[in-house]
This record gives sequence, structure tokens and C-alpha cells, in this order.
Amino acid sequence: MAEVSAGLGTGRASVAAVLDFAWTAGEFTATEAMAGTSLTRSTTIDAIDTLLGAAVLRELPNARVAGAYRSGRPARRFALSPDLGVVVGIDAGDTHLAVTVADVLDRTLVHHRVEVDPAHSGAQRRRTIVEHVDAALAEAHVSRDAVLAVCAGVAAPVDRDGISPPHPDGFWERTNPGLAEALRERAPVVEIKNDALLAATAEGADGAAIGCRDYVALLASERFGGGVVVDGHVLHGAHGGVGEGVVFDHIVGVESASGLRHWVQDQARAAVEAGEVDADGSIGRIVATDRVDARLVLTLAASGDADALRVTERVGAIVARIVGVLGSMYDPARVIICGAVAESIEPVLAAARRMLPAELHLPAPELLASTLGAEVVSVGAVATARKAARERAVPLLAEQRLSLRA
Repeated sequence: MAEVSAGLGTGRASVAAVLDFAWTAGEFTATEAMAGTSLTRSTTIDAIDTLLGAAVLRELPNARVAGAYRSGRPARRFALSPDLGVVVGIDAGDTHLAVTVADVLDRTLVHHRVEVDPAHSGAQRRRTIVEHVDAALAEAHVSRDAVLAVCAGVAAPVDRDGISPPHPDGFWERTNPGLAEALRERAPVVEIKNDALLAATAEGADGAAIGCRDYVALLASERFGGGVVVDGHVLHGAHGGVGEGVVFDHIVGVESASGLRHWVQDQARAAVEAGEVDADGSIGRIVATDRVDARLVLTLAASGDADALRVTERVGAIVARIVGVLGSMYDPARVIICGAVAESIEPVLAAARRMLPAELHLPAPELLASTLGAEVVSVGAVATARKAARERAVPLLAEQRLSLRA
């Protein structure tokens, strides 16, 4: 509420209160707004009229026209204007780029996902992201002026100004090549966030962490990285580095931030080399190919294949060690495995659950697979952009329109 009031300026507290109420109210009457804001009737009506004048609210047909009228004078009904604008969510992964254009409430207008070359320079990556944002807006038939907020998720720590710190190999600077500056002309509010942090936001809003105040969303497909929520607050850190995967390089028995896809491949090969599985069996034949298909190994394990289950047992031990460290550091109630790998990871999690209690002294967190799939970061980016629109962009838009009327 404070941010909304600030956007509307001094003396606009009642307008801010009604606007804040309208975001979740759907269709409402002045009486309902009065009850929801604790304002007087006359103040509520004045605030509604102000927001109507700024075209932030619209008046709906009354109950008589809508066919719900019974007796007495029909109440005026209101809702947020459908023409407020749009938000853009971006998942700028190392090997993929997803761009979503959505309205400010609940509707997706356009969603694109393409593969990108991880060998691209920072300048090439920056240009590609901007071009795909513009293409998505064009497909949605939306002008730049209609964009209220943009949120981009990147595989790097990001500080509160949208800047990533230097990386020893230059990876963070390449994955976030000045995106805050590059996107500044596309919206009045631009947010650049770590991808795992956005995964945590998505799980809390639409996924396996709804109603949970303490959890870790562990992005695990290509590399490990955690979005951490404690006491209902997403943890950030001075440089946006809470949950950064380099910690896994230093865990005995893990010693790598490589994600679960790589671990399934490596442990399949290791099981064959150790003679734990038959070289002529299902896993042996997969390993004999040039590229081990991690999804196929997991699918075989889910079907009960004995050799595949031996591989997932090995990977489960690694996941248990990782979750044990996270459990000891942050004491979460849940750890949610996120990313495309989550769709088929249950055999690994079943093994990890059996081993997890021995990995920490605290009660073991519940270990779950995300239901949001490969789009988890996109879901979090759109949710974050909508929140920014609600708290910052729309109040500023209302203020601008009211100033023009003054």
C-alpha cells in the first residue's frame, strides 16, 4: 500500500486504497469497496470517480442491464480497466529464451520459447533478447507504450539495480549483459532477477509452495541454483547471491553445480564402469551410445527397470546430500525440484527421500517435484512483472493521467 500511495502522490491515500482493493476484487460496488478499505462512503465514491477519470477503473453495466436486478435502485459496478497495459516476462537461460506477454491480471497473450547459442557474446545475447521482446509485442499487437513492467530472469546473481557481479570466467556478465539498461526503453519499470529466485516466486504463487512460508525452489536441470524463502520472505543478499550454486562445488560427495541431467548421465556411465549394471542391458546399451539420454533413463526407472533404478539410487544419494545441506542452512519445510527435469525426476526423489533423514539433524524437509515444468522461471517472471505493475507502474500511470486533468 505504501508504494501505491507514493505513486499517487500526497493526499491520494484514499485513491490508493481503492486501487489496491480493485486488483483482487474483480467486479465490485462502492459498498464493497467501502467495506474492503474502511473508508467512508463519500470518500470511497470520490476515489472511484477519480480512478474512473484516470481510466484506471471502468464502470460496468448496472444490475438491471446485466439481468441481476430485482428491486430498488441498481448499484453501480466497477472493475479495473482492461486497457491498462501489459507486462513482459523473460526467461533468459543459457541455452534458451522464453518471452511472455500478458495482461496485468491473469491472461497470457503471447508466449515464445526458442533455443539460443550459449557461445554467443554478451552483445549478441543482449540483441537477441531485445529482438524477441519486440517480436512478441508485435505478435500481441501491443505497442511499447502499453508495456507497464518487464521482468527478466537470468542464470546469475543480480543486485537490486539489476546488475550481476563479475564472474571468474565472465559467465555472469554474459548471461546478464546489461539487460536493465537494454530494456529500460521498453517499460517504466524493469526488473532483472536471478532465475532461481523467480522459480521460488512461481512456486509460491502457482506451484508446490502455495501456503508455505519456508521453502527452497531448486532449479536443477542444467545447473543447481536455489531460490530461498524464509518466514515468507524471498532471500536476496547484497549481490543477489543467496542460493548460488557454487556452494555445491565444495560439498563432499557432490563437488559440482552441474544439474540433474548431467548427474543422471554421469552416474549411468559410472554404474556401467563399476559393473553394477549389465553392459548388455538397458542402461548399458544407452551408455554405449554417443550421448546418454537422461530422460530415457528416468523413464525406464519409472517403469521399474532394475538397472535404471540403480542409477537413480546413485543420483538420489547426491540429491539427498544437496538437500541435507540446504536443510541445515535454511531449515525449509519443503524443497521443490524445478525445471524441465522435474517432470520425470520422481524415481530420483523416491531414493533421496529414503536417504535424506541421515543427512541432517533437523527434521527432513518434504522433497517435491515442481508441476510447473520448463516454464517455471517464465511463470515467476510474469508474476513479478505483474506485482511491479500493480505497486509501481499503474499508480504512476494514474498519477500522470490525473495530473493532465488538473
